[in-house]
Amino acid sequence: MRVHKGQILLTCSGTIGKVSLVSDTLDNKIFSHDLIRVDAKEAEDIGFIYAYLRSNIGNTILQTNRYGSVIQHIEPAHLAEVPIPNPPGTIKAQINELVMRSFSLRDESNNLIDQATALLVDALKLPPISDFSVSRFNANSDVNNYNVKLSELSGRIDGSYHVPIVAAIKEHLNKHAAEVTTVGDDRISKDIILPGRFKRVYVAEGQGQVFFSGKDIMELDPVDKKYLSFSQHSKRIKDQLTIHQNMILVTCSGSVGKVALVPKHWDNWTMTHDIIRLVPQADESGYLFTWLQSPYAYRLIEAMAYGSVVPHIEISHIRQIPVPILRDTDVQSEINRIALEANKLRYQAYQFEQDAMQLLNDKVISA
Repeated sequence: MRVHKGQILLTCSGTIGKVSLVSDTLDNKIFSHDLIRVDAKEAEDIGFIYAYLRSNIGNTILQTNRYGSVIQHIEPAHLAEVPIPNPPGTIKAQINELVMRSFSLRDESNNLIDQATALLVDALKLPPISDFSVSRFNANSDVNNYNVKLSELSGRIDGSYHVPIVAAIKEHLNKHAAEVTTVGDDRISKDIILPGRFKRVYVAEGQGQVFFSGKDIMELDPVDKKYLSFSQHSKRIKDQLTIHQNMILVTCSGSVGKVALVPKHWDNWTMTHDIIRLVPQADESGYLFTWLQSPYAYRLIEAMAYGSVVPHIEISHIRQIPVPILRDTDVQSEINRIALEANKLRYQAYQFEQDAMQLLNDKVISA
């Protein structure tokens, strides 16, 4: 189950055909059995196979092999029968080089986010999330339980809203930050947008605005993009759905609390109504993203969720999420700079991958 650098990963259950490559970020990690691992015989074939399986032609052929009426599946035996062109080695090498450069930039971006997070953790003297005291739990009971004062209910009687770790994180922030404000503070956010539900009208590629869902929020280039009719949704697209570079996206339904910083190539695309859009102040977007994607902020967001089957959060909940202001303003500025630089690298990685896909289409598939 452990993956290794250079392997190609392919989802094979539920959502079929999403492809990734194991680079330094994922090397030696353990992954679910719902991923097919592909080992190329030659090094130059790695990027070529990846690009082909991501292409419209390769992915369409792959999808024809799926089975299952409710949850879709494919098996390694199906993948073994998928036809693939075999161009000259020079073309494979060019495509492989572009793909490898793309993933190298993704690794650099991930490393920068880790650096920014480490600076934040150090500035706030944050211990590992598992070390936070949960002393309010009753240790004499076999069931996790805790007391909450009536004055602290805040209109919520769901236990998940009052988990002791939330109070522990807030207490720690108040001790070690210069100030603890909230996402809704005008110094932090210009606007917070959550579009209403609507019946979507899709059109063919090139005839509408790129539209993708919350499940693709962590992808560099979402595979299952759709195209939303501009003529049918022009006002909603303009006022609510369109995302812009350095906006912060937060999933608010189902998987609550996933956070992404909008890269340049997503600018003017549209996203589902199940994503809250934060419009940060220009000099706070990188810092705010670094905080919100941390495991500490995730626990604060998660506690806000309501719903017994499908959890949800609303704009009012996001507005209340605490945001620490660091005592050292230079460190806070550096965190912001590093996060924005990481986001630029994601755009460059996207460009290299697009160059690889264009070369594949021009020199292999269309040829």
